[in-house]
Amino acid sequence: MLGTASAMPVPDRNPSAQALCVHGRYFLVDCGEGAQRSMVRFGVPLQRLDTVFISHIHGDHVYGLDGLLSTLAMGGRLAPLDIYGPRNLGPMLKFFLSYNEWIGYELRFHPLEMKAPEVILETKSLEVLALPLKHGVDTFGFIFREKEPQWNVEKEAIEKYGLTLTEIGTLKRGEDVLREDGSCIPNAEVAYKPFAPRSYAFISDTAPFPEEAAWLQGVDVLYHETTFLAEFEEQAAKRLHTTTLQAAQLALDAGVKKLVIGHYSSRTTDASLYEAECRTLFPESFAASDGDVYEI
Repeated sequence: MLGTASAMPVPDRNPSAQALCVHGRYFLVDCGEGAQRSMVRFGVPLQRLDTVFISHIHGDHVYGLDGLLSTLAMGGRLAPLDIYGPRNLGPMLKFFLSYNEWIGYELRFHPLEMKAPEVILETKSLEVLALPLKHGVDTFGFIFREKEPQWNVEKEAIEKYGLTLTEIGTLKRGEDVLREDGSCIPNAEVAYKPFAPRSYAFISDTAPFPEEAAWLQGVDVLYHETTFLAEFEEQAAKRLHTTTLQAAQLALDAGVKKLVIGHYSSRTTDASLYEAECRTLFPESFAASDGDVYEI
């Protein structure tokens, strides 16, 4: 957690930003003011940054981007940097490049316009989906999902059955081995999945909306903004934000395993109040602070 505050500045929290590490790849999700300083402070390696995801162009989610892009260049970055965000982020990046011609790496902007969850990035082990939120300006959340891993073959089984490379490949695909003599080596007896695929969802500023629970169904860890305590529900609705109890109810409805909350209003600086309200509905709720690390 690089930043857990909302728009108004507070002394002990930065605006919205998170670093997610998946199999050694670092992703930055939102880039509020001070994000790069938090990356340095909390040991997130700047030069290993792989991709940036921006939920929307409100300042507390994007005003740290120019400084970060400049720092990457001064640090000698040469690899292209992919940035995903709403289409209206494009002119901001174009303006940045107009007075920073010296940037020595390529910025590759991918505009988001979907009306339902859609895969925007895929690797051998991971897929990233973007989904539209409800916040007045174009705003998107992101879901990071590990793909099903290949089966691993027990070392003892390789020696016991004298498995060939072809047979090992068959077992890794989840299939049984059928030999010419009619014998069968069942996959379930000699192979195993090294881990269950994990998932993480980042839900930025949004008012509750009907499809949200279905779109987030079964996520392992859900980060959801809770800008307002329950008593300020009317104000949350006017500003298209979510309250503590609304986020906790969503976590219940979506069947997630853990709820992490943040993006607190500057009027209430005690995050434990947010956590306590969420836990009345969803006990596995955790109020994030800058520098917190969550293992998924």
